[in-house]
Amino acid sequence: MKLIIQIACFNEEETLPETLKALPRQIDGIDEIEVLVLDDGSRDQTVEVAKAHNVHHIIRHKKNQGLARSFVAGLNKCLNLGADIIVNTDADNQYNADDIPVLIKPILEGKADMVIGTRPISTIQEFSPFKKIMQRIGSSLVRRVSHSDVKDAPSGFRAISRNAALKLNVFNAFTYTHETIIQMGLKNMAITSVPIRVNKVNRPSRLYKSIFSYIGRSVIAILRMVAVYRPFRFFLSLSLLFFIGGLIFGIRYIVLMMAGSGGGHIQSVVFAGVLIGVGFQMLLVAFIADLLGVNRRILEEIQYRIRKMEISNASHPKSNDAQTNPTSQTELFSDF
Repeated sequence: MKLIIQIACFNEEETLPETLKALPRQIDGIDEIEVLVLDDGSRDQTVEVAKAHNVHHIIRHKKNQGLARSFVAGLNKCLNLGADIIVNTDADNQYNADDIPVLIKPILEGKADMVIGTRPISTIQEFSPFKKIMQRIGSSLVRRVSHSDVKDAPSGFRAISRNAALKLNVFNAFTYTHETIIQMGLKNMAITSVPIRVNKVNRPSRLYKSIFSYIGRSVIAILRMVAVYRPFRFFLSLSLLFFIGGLIFGIRYIVLMMAGSGGGHIQSVVFAGVLIGVGFQMLLVAFIADLLGVNRRILEEIQYRIRKMEISNASHPKSNDAQTNPTSQTELFSDF
């Protein structure tokens, strides 16, 4: 059983050493532990620090690509390296690495495809009361949409099984946290949460400029996932909203006509006609989107099988050097 711990970095030369030193070297049930550092276009000495600490693998983006793309690049590389379990953590040492065995336990026991580490949000002093409230509301929304029991949706401390990683697709360039939970939940894969500990926050988040920006972009990502994986329900709901709006204006006009004052409210008829017309168009879109959804599921199944074959071939290298030194430090450049 092989575990690879991936760490996405952007200008993390100060915090990365502490993060790497804290990683476990042995875990019960795991035969191999390797570390993969993803340098997302850092302008400092992040890569040099990673090399100095003898991490097994390094991926370098020549230009900053964002957290979501770095996450995907890491997953793909981990799969090619033969990982059975992938643990994702942050380079700022926010998450307590001693909890990695707790994080991967449900996967080792065959109870989960992905495990999310639940932070003690209420006790984190660096989080403002407003941020704590938004965290709870956001996680509640993700739980409802994904039909899961995830308590801390924005948490980046998570473990993913090999099979789950093969099936994941990340469309959003902003962040992967909400999207992957919703996607796996709507694909009927097993997701669970475990409580984890955190270390003192060393610096503000670099993912977003303000909490309102993060909320806005997260809501858009959630709606997009629902539209992609539940297209008929999504567009049918929009259709019903327009139909109901049209009926309200139509009924209003009828009531006014019966009262003898409908002549001055012809705009209600116009609004009713427009809204009902749009509702009918949305209904047609719902059926078309559902057909496209069937096609998407077929393509995802084909993609899954191709990925599985490619990784199976990659895990049996023909090179003698690769066979005799499988854990040597590798550095890859990527334009992504």
